[in-house]
Amino acid sequence: MIRSLCASVLYIALGLGANAAAAQDLSDLITGEMRGVVLHDEPQAVSEAPFLTEDETESTFAAFEGQVIVLNFWATWCAPCREEMPALNALQETLGSEEFRVVTLATGRNPPQAIRRFFEEEGVTALPQYRDINQQIAREMGVFGLPITVILNRDGQEIARLRGDADWASPEAIALIEALIAEG
Repeated sequence: MIRSLCASVLYIALGLGANAAAAQDLSDLITGEMRGVVLHDEPQAVSEAPFLTEDETESTFAAFEGQVIVLNFWATWCAPCREEMPALNALQETLGSEEFRVVTLATGRNPPQAIRRFFEEEGVTALPQYRDINQQIAREMGVFGLPITVILNRDGQEIARLRGDADWASPEAIALIEALIAEG
């Protein structure tokens, strides 16, 4: 029994050390375009409220479990969102896979035709046109101001957040996302 207890304590200690090392490795990647990313000490729950997909059906973030997600809250009237969206599109084109996805969620009053027009004007072809029509998800996740980008781990928990826009196609962004994908 004592041997089992010692093994359990050792296992926990090694796990904590590995988590601290992983967090340190990620913090080393918070440079350049990613310098505004805030890594959370502990993963945080995300909203379980539904959003509308392009075909007007409801979905939730649970649909992306098992994938690392860059979740971008935006709006058609948001000037920084217009600047950022092509870089998010490029990130999806570069790294999008079964393990990683960029998810865009228009929050507030963003009619489907306005979203389509926005995407056409900015040449966005690789991103979903999802809508948080009542801003319920944004409110539950503390999204105040746009754009806000949160990073979800494979368990669907928020592990990082960036307020404002960034070049998500930058070498720093790609390095950060590749590290998160590699964490498994």
